[in-house]
Amino acid sequence: MSPIHDQSYRRYQGTRLPLGRSWTVIAGAGIRGMFARKLFLILLVLAWIPFIVRAVQIYAVTMYPQAGQILPIDASLFRDFIEQQSIFVFFISIYVGSGLIANDRRANALQIYLSKPLLRTEYIAGKLAVLLFFLASVTLLPALMLVFVEVGFAAGFGLHAANPQIVPAIILSSAIRITVASFAMLALSSLSKSTRYVAVLYTGVIFFTEAMYGVLTFITGTTAVAWVSLGANLDQVSDALFRQPAGYDTPLVVSAFVLVGLVILSVSVLERRVRGVEIVS
Repeated sequence: MSPIHDQSYRRYQGTRLPLGRSWTVIAGAGIRGMFARKLFLILLVLAWIPFIVRAVQIYAVTMYPQAGQILPIDASLFRDFIEQQSIFVFFISIYVGSGLIANDRRANALQIYLSKPLLRTEYIAGKLAVLLFFLASVTLLPALMLVFVEVGFAAGFGLHAANPQIVPAIILSSAIRITVASFAMLALSSLSKSTRYVAVLYTGVIFFTEAMYGVLTFITGTTAVAWVSLGANLDQVSDALFRQPAGYDTPLVVSAFVLVGLVILSVSVLERRVRGVEIVS
């Protein structure tokens, strides 16, 4: 007869992360998981093609100053680059973000996550960090690298001395775009167990607001109604940060209020949906 081993209580002999740092484990696992997907890596490579095009533009203007009349190197170049990256922000938000919480809900993993010494805020922060990391890698990082490219080819800080708002505008504009997209996508991901439904819902929100803006502009004959469009609000704030002429008649404070309101709404949704036990009302 084989011996019966003692199964009584024993103290945990492993290591514990300090309270508030468990989110790094979730973030690290999520980031490594995305890097293991070949299709996603192809998307990241495509997202850096506009950077190469802009770098060639800067080189051409530096070597042939007359080309600057057609392709000027000024604050608008960096503003336009960040706005053009919005298409990649859209696709990466869907590819990375649609399943961040939806997959856990489908597998009933929220109960497992939140039954451990893991704060709900840590769980959300870990998931949010995954999306913020990849969105920053196609907006903030390449935009800042463009600054170094311009300084290197120009052999000086002449452009930035004349336009000191460029670097702060790059940081703030990128941060606003990726923060709004990340919170909105994470909130939508918490509403369903289907990643496809979340992707469709996010796409619908983006295109519905654009379509509504187009209809209202046609009816009213003014772009003051641009506040209904998520993309227009982001562009309006970017124009102000880069000190460029506003693209819409909507007051800047209105666009900023809409973006802040969207983030607050997303946080409220996450607070209600990310729970260890499903609450049926």
